[in-house]
Formats: sequence, structure tokens, C-alpha cells
Amino acid sequence: MYQFDAFSNIIWAPILFSIFLILSLKVCNYFKINYKLSLSLYLWHTLFCVVYIWFALNFGADSNKYYYNALNFDNRDFNFGTSFIIYFTYFLHNFLGFSYVDQFLIHGFIGYIGLLAFAGSIKQATLYKSKNIKLLGWVIVFLPSISFWTTALGKDAISFMALGLALWSALDFKKRKLLLFFSIFSMFMVRPHIGAALAIAFAFSIIFDKRTSLYIKVFFGTIAFIITAFIIPIMINYIGLSEADGLSDVDAYVDKRQNSNLSGGSSLDIASMSLPMQMLSYLFRPLPFEAHTLFALIASLDNIILIYLLILGIVAYLEKSKPSIESNRIFLWVYFFICLMMLATTTANLGIAMRQKWMFLPCLIFLLLSVIGTKNKELVKSLK
Repeated sequence: MYQFDAFSNIIWAPILFSIFLILSLKVCNYFKINYKLSLSLYLWHTLFCVVYIWFALNFGADSNKYYYNALNFDNRDFNFGTSFIIYFTYFLHNFLGFSYVDQFLIHGFIGYIGLLAFAGSIKQATLYKSKNIKLLGWVIVFLPSISFWTTALGKDAISFMALGLALWSALDFKKRKLLLFFSIFSMFMVRPHIGAALAIAFAFSIIFDKRTSLYIKVFFGTIAFIITAFIIPIMINYIGLSEADGLSDVDAYVDKRQNSNLSGGSSLDIASMSLPMQMLSYLFRPLPFEAHTLFALIASLDNIILIYLLILGIVAYLEKSKPSIESNRIFLWVYFFICLMMLATTTANLGIAMRQKWMFLPCLIFLLLSVIGTKNKELVKSLK
């Protein structure tokens, strides 16, 4: 449907790959990741970038639409989400001369930054844990689902970078608040409703954090609420609720979303499910016996690992295990549940859920890994 030359001016591709490879060995220090691991993550992530290019060119993807619309730019009004991606793609192509493949490499590196921040957070969460727990953490970091969906030209690479940076910021808000604000801004540009969730979670974390002084609560709480008040109207307009007059209109919107995208093997009717089943289905399905394609089968195996992690995490919480690392857990829990409630109740297609859940699932992974294998906080302190 979308006709274009994906390999025009291909000379840039090896240059970009080399530049990003060098940068991967520079930025890893900030996230406390060693060179070998950073290099492995970059090569692993880029491998899936190549796989996604092949998949998009042979079977179609949103990336094709973004690139085609950028080539046939019609001076459309600037907006968030899809419009932002088209503007960004247009700039990279018309002013810098980057081809379709080049832009995949650029978005792939953006997604890699998110993966590196996620890996750094997982490393800190498992730093003084057993080898098995550390292995579980690294297996999750290298899950194919994460790297596949976050390499493509589109929203997912940027939103995953924003999440990774937000998660890394939550480990030390005092020193990384600017990084958090950048992550909120980045998320807002591609998915305003998720950016609003980040801002709201930050406001809650400041107000309800017992360790924060009253003056700091008032100052940053006020800033957070101003930001939230500014972006929520834009978010409402973006998702199509700007003309809603009451709860009935909101219910109609949710019902419409639940029944959209119900065609294809990866669709799932969630309207009749209870809320807990909607949430669990969004997070952990498809399961192996529900997979009808190779990609769904790989995703289902990833889901088995995530279910195993959830079980370990629930057991750890029942045993009253304490986190092995300081972090703003209020921020992470609030953001996780806002996103889960918002997306699980409005998404019918499992294919969409498989990629969109990585905008918030790393928060849960970090929270669970930080308590697994830690029964005594004082013991962890003594190890440090």
C-alpha cells in the first residue's frame, strides 16, 4: 500500500550503526552498566531492529505509514502522537537525508537508551541477590518482546525510552528530577495520556512521601499539579473525550474502545470480563496454547517468565520481604496501576497489548525483583 524506497542513500546506515555503537560504550557509565553488557544489549537490540525492518517491509507496519506520510508531507497541523512522529520523520528525511532504514536505526538507539536504563535499574534491584535472582533479572532484560517492539520507527521506541528514564529517575529523585521531567515530556509528545499518568504519579509521590519535608512537598507538588492541569486537557482531547458531557459519554467511549480492533487472531473480547481478568489478560496473555503465530508464541513464552516472576513477588510480599534498594515506590506503583487500569479496560486486541504494556510493565518488574530474595533489610544493609 505504501510505496517508497526503503534503502535510498544507504551509505548512512553503517555510519549511524558505528556512531551508536560508540555512544553505547559512553552512556552505559551513567546507568552503571559495564562495557561488555552495554555492547551486548546494543547488538541484541539492533538485531531485532533488523528483524523488524524485514517484518515491516514484507508484512506491513505502522512504520511504513509514518515514513510514507513524511515523504508526502502536506503541512498538516502539529499535534501529539502520530502527528509528532510524522513531523520527526519528515525532519530526519528532508533536512538530514535519512532513509527508512536509517530512521529505524535512530529509533532503535532511542529504544536502546530505554533498555539500558531498565537494565541499570534491574542491576541495582538484584545487586546483592543470589545468582538465580540475578539471572532471572537479566533473562527479563533480554526478553525478545521488549527489544522487538522498541526498535521500530514509531511511538514505542520513544515511549519506552521515556519509561526507562523515569524508572531510573525513581531510584534517586533528588539527583534525577530533571531526567524525570524530560521523560514526562518525551512520553507526552508521543502518548499524552501516558505522559499525564507519569505526571500524576509524580505528584502523588511527592505529596505522600513521608521522607519529604513540607516545603519540598508544597513546592514540587505545586509544580506537578500545574503540569498535570496543563496536560490533562490536551490528553482528553487527544483520546477523543473533549466533548464528553458526563459519565455516560465516558462509558460509551470505553465501550467503543473495548469493541474496537476485534478482528484477527490476536483479538480478545474483554468487555464481558471482570476487572481483575481484564488486567491479568492484558499483562500475561497470550499463553502458549493461545498462540497462533510465531511472534505470539515467543510473546507467550515471555509471559510465562513474567508470571513466574509475579508468583515469586507475591510470595516475597506475603513473607514481608523488604526492598533491597531505595526508590520512590509510590511513584512506580501509582504509575503502574493508572496505566494498567486505563489500558486494560480499553484494549481488546492482544497484539496491541503485547507492545503497549512495555510502557509500564518494567515498573512492576523492578518492584518485584527488589523484594524477591530479601527477607531482612538489615541483612542487605550489612552486605553493602
